[in-house]
Amino acid sequence: MRTIAIIAFPQCQSLDCLGPTEVFTKANYHVRQLHGPDAPQPYRVVHGSVAGGFVPTSCGLSLGPTLPLADLPELIDTLLIVGGNPGVEMAIAEGVLPAWVKAQAGRVRRLASACTGAFILAESGVLAGRRATTHWHSCQELAARYPAITVAPDAIYVDADPFYTSAGITAAIDLSLALVEADLGQPVALAIARELVLYLRRPGGQSQFSAVLATQAQAAEKRAEGKFGDLLTWISAHPAEDLRVPALAARVGMTERSFLRHFTARTGQTPARFVETARLDRARLLLESTDHPVAEIAVAAGFGSIDALTRAAKRGLGLTPEVYRARFGAVATRRTSASLGAAAE
Repeated sequence: MRTIAIIAFPQCQSLDCLGPTEVFTKANYHVRQLHGPDAPQPYRVVHGSVAGGFVPTSCGLSLGPTLPLADLPELIDTLLIVGGNPGVEMAIAEGVLPAWVKAQAGRVRRLASACTGAFILAESGVLAGRRATTHWHSCQELAARYPAITVAPDAIYVDADPFYTSAGITAAIDLSLALVEADLGQPVALAIARELVLYLRRPGGQSQFSAVLATQAQAAEKRAEGKFGDLLTWISAHPAEDLRVPALAARVGMTERSFLRHFTARTGQTPARFVETARLDRARLLLESTDHPVAEIAVAAGFGSIDALTRAAKRGLGLTPEVYRARFGAVATRRTSASLGAAAE
């Protein structure tokens, strides 16, 4: 049985703790569902904090009772440090948790963080010379404060074995699913994803961060929500419309030249790049959740042809539409489930 130790601190993000806890405990349930009631339980989940006891979170809930760090099991397989501010900065200033994490780095099989918990790993020094990620809002700060780390701002999670970091909040669930899949195989991870109503994301080869949402957030931060915020939302909702520059410029009442300059300045990318990403997001959703022919999806997403969709998918996902659907589609998942059920019988 592997011990998963999830470490919290005052004013942490509750979901960083609860999301992974659900994934690992559901793994115990689904192992027995798939392999029989006598199958050994793969995980023991424990929760710790510097002082132990109940830990107040940023949303007002209390987690616990947690074990003091000194009372945690001696053999920990996977150590996960949660995130959330102002708790992270308080924990760094106190110094106890980063020092303890550094001491554990050579003892545990995997050392992971959720969200801004990456700052605690970074402060401990274990991420120096490695790739890592954190909440999109904090990626620039992580890179500035810890220049020895290569920050991957678009990743949902980064596997720099034995160190694992995840992006904002719910991304810790994606990371936990990937760890379960690595330990127990795809059938168990798929079963957990279905029960929690999630898409399973396997490690490597695919960026799962939505560039459309990121760009909308950046536009909001720059107080450009007005015309451009509405336009970004409209583009995402209408990928099959005429989204060439003349049509978009007319929609916001600008000349094409002015539109190009303002769009790029406010979003950090060209209209063509943003439109392709929005269309690929729609195609990805349809590939994951429907069994519509790829040709129909290409038209519905605004690509017009399978060839155009395939080129965009290779650029954005590193996969053809057909391969993407086979790996991540709901229909493929149902077929896998049916096969598992038949095998169990």
